Amino acid sequence: MENVIGKIHSFESLGTVDGPGIRFVIFVQGCPLKCKYCHNRDTWDTHTGTEYTVDEILKKVLHSKPFIDNSHGGVTVSGGEPLLQVDFLIELFKVLKANKIHTCIDTAGSLKISPKIEELLSYTDLVLLDIKHIDNEKCIDLSGAPNTNTLNFAKYLQEHKKPVWIRQVLIPGITNKEEDLRKLKKYVDSLDNVEKIELMPYHDMGKFKWEELGEKYPLENVPLPTDEDIKKAKEILGI
Repeated sequence: MENVIGKIHSFESLGTVDGPGIRFVIFVQGCPLKCKYCHNRDTWDTHTGTEYTVDEILKKVLHSKPFIDNSHGGVTVSGGEPLLQVDFLIELFKVLKANKIHTCIDTAGSLKISPKIEELLSYTDLVLLDIKHIDNEKCIDLSGAPNTNTLNFAKYLQEHKKPVWIRQVLIPGITNKEEDLRKLKKYVDSLDNVEKIELMPYHDMGKFKWEELGEKYPLENVPLPTDEDIKKAKEILGI
């Protein structure tokens, strides 16, 4: 498996918002979801992306290792959906662990748990789990898929005591309803492996990517959350 190839969209060498410390962030190509607010619309296509070997990526990571080590950071794989490239990530995370580097996956958990995903998680130190919407019907409308696999994924992580940060994008009129936030809070409180909840205010900075692809941005008329929206949501979620 040492010659397995990954399809990569881009890299961020000094990331500070995708896990603890300074992170080398790898954005993989390909995603099965169709989130209306996606700011990485150009990552959906599974047939594009630049091919890299594990060794090629490791060399890039090692250039940032002094910053990673000094900040207690690591490597985060985001996307797109990392779990679509599970074979590649297994081999990558093996060599990262051999180099004593903290590993993290930013995922929607939208794929069914498989033996390969179980193996990958055994090399994963932290999961950033994106719950698109706690209400199943609203999740389908927002992301094109139910939240069933996501919640099953969360249950698996709890059973295996895998540290998790729950992520929720706050979108006015869509994910900021009080009853939904209280439902999310109740759900998160039922899990004993959640280290924190990250509330991520909706932004439309990725709108131009939709336009470059000749597509209409689905949330064209949705406003950005106000400071009051964010404050209220944080109070409900206890963060």
